[in-house]
Amino acid sequence: MCEVLSPQSEMARFEWSQIWVTDILILATLFLCSISFAIATDPFVQQGKDRIGRALPGQNFNINFEHYSGYITVNEDTGRNLFYWFIEAEHQDPTSKPLLLWFNGGPGCSSIAFGEAEEIGPFHINPDGNTLYLNPYSWNQVANILFVDSPVGVGFSYSNTSSELLNNGDKRTAEDSLIFLLKWFERFPQYKKTDFFISGESYAGHYVPQLSQLIVNHNSATKQNPINFKGYMVGNALTDDFYDQLGIFQFMWTSGMISDQTFKLLNLLCDSQSVEHPSTSCEKILEIADDELGNLDPYSIYTPPCHGNDNHKVKRKHSIGRLRATYDPCTEKHSIKYFNQPEVQRILHVDPHHKPEKWETCSDLVNINWKDSPRTVLDIYRELIPTGLRIWMFSGNTDSVIPVTSTRYTIDALKLPTVSPWRAWYDDGEVGGWIQEYAGLTFVTIRGAGHEVPLHKPKLALTLFKAFLAGTSMPTLEPLPVAAF
Repeated sequence: MCEVLSPQSEMARFEWSQIWVTDILILATLFLCSISFAIATDPFVQQGKDRIGRALPGQNFNINFEHYSGYITVNEDTGRNLFYWFIEAEHQDPTSKPLLLWFNGGPGCSSIAFGEAEEIGPFHINPDGNTLYLNPYSWNQVANILFVDSPVGVGFSYSNTSSELLNNGDKRTAEDSLIFLLKWFERFPQYKKTDFFISGESYAGHYVPQLSQLIVNHNSATKQNPINFKGYMVGNALTDDFYDQLGIFQFMWTSGMISDQTFKLLNLLCDSQSVEHPSTSCEKILEIADDELGNLDPYSIYTPPCHGNDNHKVKRKHSIGRLRATYDPCTEKHSIKYFNQPEVQRILHVDPHHKPEKWETCSDLVNINWKDSPRTVLDIYRELIPTGLRIWMFSGNTDSVIPVTSTRYTIDALKLPTVSPWRAWYDDGEVGGWIQEYAGLTFVTIRGAGHEVPLHKPKLALTLFKAFLAGTSMPTLEPLPVAAF
């Protein structure tokens, strides 16, 4: 028989039921919050959001790899965000292939504009600026490639604090790059154990060794979150102001671009510091040297100029020793047209609230307001060479901005013992360039290449990259088969 409850008992039951309902609601809320938190912090969920898919605007070819793009916040207080584009290797298991981080220079130039779109990436832009073609010598055939627009103010990278764009420099760029890397590995944890390398060209001759130094220090300071860093490679790299400048003047003279008298006066009146802040006498001789050079591209002295500019000389203030000019106005125009398209930006996950008013290959604002740039990074080489990192330098031998002579003077200053003497290396039976191997450093030249080696000689550049990854020497000339009698 059921018990008849008193009013007091009914009230007690009601109060307890309220408590139970409240508890259930709290538990349900906590459960849903925990699920939301797990989803929000699950790196593979964020990877899914960053995944681009198989079709970019203007892409009429199939690909057999995944690629991702998005932002990594490197400073929460000011809202510094670096934009990246990660392209996996063409392999069933891309995590079994090495990972390469690529920088372009400037300072202030986009690695998306140059590294990806016209050098080592798979997606290159046709002259119409609307369609793409597949680069047959893309480096993602043998490695995963991570491109980053660095620092803030470059490409699609941005800051919520506008004054940040006026305060970039070597030190903060290196520190932000390390934070970027550590956070990127949190988003892509499957690559934490992958062999990791860094490469770049031009002003990345500062970025790459500076970041390498921070990574080595980070790995020494912590055993919990080390980066599996194996080495770095830089091309036509700004390394030491004195030796770089010495090599530039000599290269122009030996290449027949300036007169004997101008060569003598450049060495007499312009030291490495005065070229950046030239005296009146140095200014005058630099103007004379520019006139003697004529209307050629100092980044690639033997390639024809862009046809759109054949009838007039590009106006610039002293191309000599400067990294501010870009390589080819024609190639640049393709990128500017493509990456300014709203649909391209949407597919690449560019934040519409922080996209640049006009996307540019290089930022003059960043370049002009650069805060710190040491006159040499040779001290970093001296520190890192004994650690056993794989360190290579390469040089296209038709670049007059950071020419092969500059890099040779720079390496000589390290006074490293020679392991393997100067010799030619070969590709398909022809000389691809020259190589000399030192204790702790390998130097390779690429015959016929300008400042952007993979742009001018893509096949040779891929051969170089394969040898670097394998840690082997450059190919020798295979002997001809013995005729059978």
